[in-house]
Amino acid sequence: MLFEQIARNKRHTVYVMAAFVVLVAIIGMAVGYVFFDSTVAGLIMAIVVAAIYMMIMIGQSTDVVMGMNHARELHGEDDDPELWHMVEDMAMVAKVPMPRVFIIDDDSPNAFATGNNPEHAAVAVTTGIQARLNREEMEGVIGHEMTHVRNYDIRLQTIALALTAAISLLVNWGMNAFWWGGGRRRRDDDRDGNGAQLLIMLLAVVVIILAPLAASLVQMALSRNREYLADAGSVELTRNPLGLINALEKIDDSQPMQQADPSSAALYISDPFKAKKSWAHLFDTHPPMADRIARLKNM
Repeated sequence: MLFEQIARNKRHTVYVMAAFVVLVAIIGMAVGYVFFDSTVAGLIMAIVVAAIYMMIMIGQSTDVVMGMNHARELHGEDDDPELWHMVEDMAMVAKVPMPRVFIIDDDSPNAFATGNNPEHAAVAVTTGIQARLNREEMEGVIGHEMTHVRNYDIRLQTIALALTAAISLLVNWGMNAFWWGGGRRRRDDDRDGNGAQLLIMLLAVVVIILAPLAASLVQMALSRNREYLADAGSVELTRNPLGLINALEKIDDSQPMQQADPSSAALYISDPFKAKKSWAHLFDTHPPMADRIARLKNM
């Protein structure tokens, strides 16, 4: 059951990332058709913009993310021996390099991992999670974060964020071009042409308008799927689903964080703001906690 779930979640991730790439291409072509009279030019522009954003985002330092969340780094085991050795042990089991370790002074129990790859990874936990969880439960949480590191989940999230930013930029360019007269010849040609051309133009406009919403939905779907996979990976590393089950129950029964940065919300093991669940969970950054716990109990 465990390995079947891991394989299923990996397939879902491939589908979501493929949908993201297709979405960027469609939006680029729509912008090119409506505002620049060329779908090919729009597609090329979308590819170039997305590539530039990905290079910039992947190159960002972990220190930026930790700074936004007010995290302080442990520089050695003497700063917090129990946490340091726990992370070190889980890193060895996951067969990844020892990540940098950070602590966030916040009473709400939570944790996250970040970094571009296992060689430049970092893990952060709150003081609240250290106070509320026992060792068995903490190992489940650290195992979850080590799975994110091992599976390059943070890089996937970084790429998804870059693609979302690229889509927003393309839409802004297109809308600015529209308001400043761009694409006027395209619209004049469509009025002089047949109804099919007009229909295509209208569909392209609708795609551009809905693009940011679609990108956000795909990004959130990716985040939710990787959380399921990290839960399963934690059980694989610790051989103890009960530890993570109890940890998630305690994390769910807690107050919102005070120090979390909104742009980093998807990185945490649980929604740090305890936001009210959205309709059909489409706008949730994390899967429903009850579903995660149920899957763990079925392993």
